[in-house]
Amino acid sequence: MKSAVPRALRNARRIVPRAPSTKSLSSSTLPCLRLGNNHLTNTAIFLSQHRNFSATTRLQDIDEDKDRKWSTPLAKQLAAAIELTGPIPLASFMRMCLTSDIGGYYTGAIEKDRDQFGLKGDFVTSPEISQVFGELIGVWFLTEWLAQGRQTKGVELIEVGPGRGTLMDDVLRVCTAMSSRIDLIANSCQTIQSFPAMANSIDAIYMVEASPELRVAQKNLLCGEDAPMTESKVGYHSVCKYNALPIVWTETIKSIPIAAEKMPFIVAHEFFDALPIHAFELVSVPASKSAPPSSTDNSSPSTKTTTPTLQWREMLVSPTPPGSTHESLNTPATQSRETPPPDFQLTRATSSTRHSLYLPESSARFRALKSTVGPGALLEVCPDASLYASDFAARIGGSPQHPKSKPSGAALILDYGPGDGTIPTNSLRGIRKHRRVSPFAEPGLTDLSVDVDFAGIAESATRASEGVEVHGPIAQGDFLELMGIKQRAEVLAKRASAQKGEEAGRGVEKAWKRLVDRGPGGMGKVYQALAILPENEGRRRPVGFGGDVVQ
Repeated sequence: MKSAVPRALRNARRIVPRAPSTKSLSSSTLPCLRLGNNHLTNTAIFLSQHRNFSATTRLQDIDEDKDRKWSTPLAKQLAAAIELTGPIPLASFMRMCLTSDIGGYYTGAIEKDRDQFGLKGDFVTSPEISQVFGELIGVWFLTEWLAQGRQTKGVELIEVGPGRGTLMDDVLRVCTAMSSRIDLIANSCQTIQSFPAMANSIDAIYMVEASPELRVAQKNLLCGEDAPMTESKVGYHSVCKYNALPIVWTETIKSIPIAAEKMPFIVAHEFFDALPIHAFELVSVPASKSAPPSSTDNSSPSTKTTTPTLQWREMLVSPTPPGSTHESLNTPATQSRETPPPDFQLTRATSSTRHSLYLPESSARFRALKSTVGPGALLEVCPDASLYASDFAARIGGSPQHPKSKPSGAALILDYGPGDGTIPTNSLRGIRKHRRVSPFAEPGLTDLSVDVDFAGIAESATRASEGVEVHGPIAQGDFLELMGIKQRAEVLAKRASAQKGEEAGRGVEKAWKRLVDRGPGGMGKVYQALAILPENEGRRRPVGFGGDVVQ
């Protein structure tokens, strides 16, 4: 089967191609996934989705209506900032919408008892659909601990973007017996707590979470509502109900110390899709019009040339004209019009910005677009994804700043995005109450997410550390089936039927099949799994990626 990474990366020494897929399944698509009903990535749809796209900014529109009513407090703050500085990069807009103290989606809730997750929230994630998902993640870490020599101390469990804490709770919780195709757990799929030797090797659990409300929810689930939470310079501390393990919450992974003797097991589930992106379009610039960057764009020095050139232009965010409606903005039919009209729109910078001069040149994959696509090419770049991938790799394999004589640990990334090395384009989406909405409507109340550049993550990880290799991405459906989801779910379904009736058993079956659904837009097809492991020249594949358990 074709490798899941581009040829240039596939030939690199430490990028390991994906394992063969298992037999495909097909079932109906459900509408309340994080990515919404429509998985849109091509250029043609970009033009139809953003018909309010403009090559110039409209700052004067703010002056025309000082009494304009913005849809949220955050929208008003963003508009005021843009009035002072000019249009802002899409990454800045996303960061403010998701993590602003004033009405940010995750960090500044303006609705009482707000919950982003589940049927009453905006979207449903895999751990909320079935407990088997988290259990198998725990089994995966266990198999890596066994394969890497059963280290007796220094193990760290790290989760970035833990949501409610459901995934980590399933990883840690003792599971009952199940039949599995994995030899080690032939009759007892058990997570970490069922293996005392590994449980006793864990020094600490780290949860990287920016939201104060979600930190409390995670503490209540993992430690108990009565458990105290104390604060230090590092973060927030409590004691887990499993083995009394210490849990530390930090706002950034940089707050977690890196030590050569540690064995970090890192999980990032639907985390990278929420990291801010910069978006660009490639344009042909005639020599006579190759003007210097404008001051309002915070641009770099002049890009004047004496011959026509291809140059990247950054997509910026500016307010929509006062009095705009869904009709005047041509809100696409794929997006609900039950929200207020979008407060903002994408505009294209008229000249180079500092981001457009640097980011599209940061990878050979990006640079190739000038010759393979030409004018009109679209590009999304996520610098934060590169930083996190580099951090994961340094913890596992060491780096010049943090040498590690023997690489150890593993990182498992599960998210949605192209698994064939394609560079994401036009993937920004807004989700509210399980419906696809404009990402520029009701800032702070709308969840924003993008497709993950898995090939970019692999490139960043192997560039950051000589001590790691990357496996995948592999479709989530393949990964979970290779991990034994069918066998585990069958045991749970029988138990549910016996204890609660046939309807409960059918619910268990429906849930696991949803996780591996390979139909159009199905979670088993759209979501991908990627692993970062200690470098071993590809001699050992991890479980779930075509490898066997090493005891």
